[in-house]
Amino acid sequence: MTQSTTKRQTEAATEDNFLWLEDRTSKQSLDWVHRQNELTVGELQGDASYQAAFETALDLMTAEDNIAVGAALNGHVYNFWQDKTNVLGLWRRTSVASYKTEKPDWQTIIDFDVLSAKEGVKWVFSGASRLYPDFNLCLVAMSPDGGDASEMREFDIEAKSFVEGGFSAPASKSGFSWLDKDTVLVSAALEEGDKTQSGYPRVVKLWKRGTRLEDATPIFEAEKQDLAAGVGVEYDGDKQYLFLVRAIAFFSSHSFLRLPSGENRRIPLPDDVTDTTLFKGRFVFGVRTPWTAPDGTECLPDGLYSLDFERWIDTGELGPVETMLEPAHRVSIAGLAGTQDRLFINLMDNVRGKVIVCGRKADGWSMKPVALPENGNVGIAHAEHFGRSVSFSFTDFLTPSSIIWSDDDGETLATVKSQPARFDAAPLISEQFEARSKDGTMIPYFVVRRRDQKGPVPTLLYGYGGFAVPLLPGYAGVRGRLWLEKGNAYVQACIRGGGEFGPAWHQAALKGNRQNAFDDFAAVAQDVVKRGIATAGSLGIQGGSNGGLLTGVSLTQHPELFGAVIIEVPLLDMLRYTELPPGASWMGEYGDPSKPEEARWLGAYSPYQHVSGDAAFPPVLLTTSTADDRVHPGHARKMAARLQEAGHDRTLFFEETEGGHGGRGDRRPQAAQTAMKYVFLQKALSAKA
Repeated sequence: MTQSTTKRQTEAATEDNFLWLEDRTSKQSLDWVHRQNELTVGELQGDASYQAAFETALDLMTAEDNIAVGAALNGHVYNFWQDKTNVLGLWRRTSVASYKTEKPDWQTIIDFDVLSAKEGVKWVFSGASRLYPDFNLCLVAMSPDGGDASEMREFDIEAKSFVEGGFSAPASKSGFSWLDKDTVLVSAALEEGDKTQSGYPRVVKLWKRGTRLEDATPIFEAEKQDLAAGVGVEYDGDKQYLFLVRAIAFFSSHSFLRLPSGENRRIPLPDDVTDTTLFKGRFVFGVRTPWTAPDGTECLPDGLYSLDFERWIDTGELGPVETMLEPAHRVSIAGLAGTQDRLFINLMDNVRGKVIVCGRKADGWSMKPVALPENGNVGIAHAEHFGRSVSFSFTDFLTPSSIIWSDDDGETLATVKSQPARFDAAPLISEQFEARSKDGTMIPYFVVRRRDQKGPVPTLLYGYGGFAVPLLPGYAGVRGRLWLEKGNAYVQACIRGGGEFGPAWHQAALKGNRQNAFDDFAAVAQDVVKRGIATAGSLGIQGGSNGGLLTGVSLTQHPELFGAVIIEVPLLDMLRYTELPPGASWMGEYGDPSKPEEARWLGAYSPYQHVSGDAAFPPVLLTTSTADDRVHPGHARKMAARLQEAGHDRTLFFEETEGGHGGRGDRRPQAAQTAMKYVFLQKALSAKA
């Protein structure tokens, strides 16, 4: 980066003419938002193809024959369900036997449309903590606007009512879980003193029934500069363990066990330990970087290890560390889940899923693969911790999702739910290719297109590349109907920064190495054009959140490679992202702009500082939400304003007023926004194929 470039970025950061757009709810900001929305809605919803696209998207999002994904607990399967009638949704349950039938007999626990109408708040269900062992009492989390901050209330499932005088707390980013019937564990972020600099819980408290929340007893604290403090109860058989976590950054933490004496004893494992669980007296874990255990065992990323947890509690020594799973090339751990008697390991092998079932006896571990379909995305849908039921999901780009169920720890399998086909997949083919990135690394990507494609077609390239999150093959009915059935192609890039190949793949694009992810994405785009799938003009890109940063950087670094760019709920001003809560929580991923060296690499790619009127930019659509309390809407607002100021008049901006970062809640605005994006892509790319 040249001295003149550094100077220009510093001036851009200092002279920010659009700083006022960071005020989330000021009249000036919202007036600007409303003007932008009016223009975007007029152009995209005014298109002749919009209404049919909206109706198709809404029909598919709310179809009554969508799979009701559920988790079994104490004889019941629990599910959250939305359709056209139940707009805000039903939290409901049915028996395991009934769930397996074509038309289960569902019992409504909470009807959120009825509750919202009664209370005048559009409540969005955020989950529930249920009390062991009968799981009847629960702590229900509900967001008033679809954001991450949620209100908590105690609910009695048998009585189908909130508990009068029970536990309740106002909306915040706090967490609540049961210790016992009269004690709730609180990860508190209610008052400023309770919060980390990122706005997440800093203090863990014990809250006794009948006392005020503000009088709850602190038992653990993180530092102000830490990411968060957390707490959780785990059961291994009938034994209850209380774990406390000091999350130092996104991928580093210290874990503690609270002993009966009241001591919080740290578990002496590396800061970057991962994939932890308790099973049959063993503490199971993985690591993100190599670590040598006290007994000399070499623990490597993508491997899995275990130790005698009760021995450590009794003696304070880790003792021998056993290697459960050796690392393998391009095989990574996607997750762990345990039933009462078996531990299941979800693996990704070259971005294709499989599951291993493990047992534990006196002489060690037994392992074997679960007999699931191959060459697709296999996941663990649920594992009943206090029983033997487990279910798995299977899908790929052209195969509708299904749920494969077992009541005997994976021995006997039966497909109990299958989503109907949403589009005609017969003319389509799904392929996997590789592109050579700037530094020579081979980057896998998937292509879904017509088998008989003769020349370049409008093509959508999707990417993420951050936080160790993998992009996996998956069936999407809306994409199939609104994009693939029109003869268009879809590309999904497995770039570095994601979790497709374990910790090393993620770390290769961490902090000062972030440019690797952007180079990977550009390499995939170039390879797609080289193969004749698309031209640069007919290639559109899309990404959300960290993926919005990816598409924002792609726009400013390589505008010549793309014919249209969609930037969703993005980070874009990387020199100010830590000033917009909870941005400081991501410094472990991106770096700290207050440190000169780290500001240099952030400034080298930060899209907001690289908007120029000199280059020809393709059409751009930026989207965000006023209620997004995870990635501040100021990023998208300021970027749109700066692009328009620089003369890029094909820049459109749309801000939803509710729904938070993930667009939760009412499906109608989600369907509308989805339809607008496909209209935008089709208009921008069709003439350039």
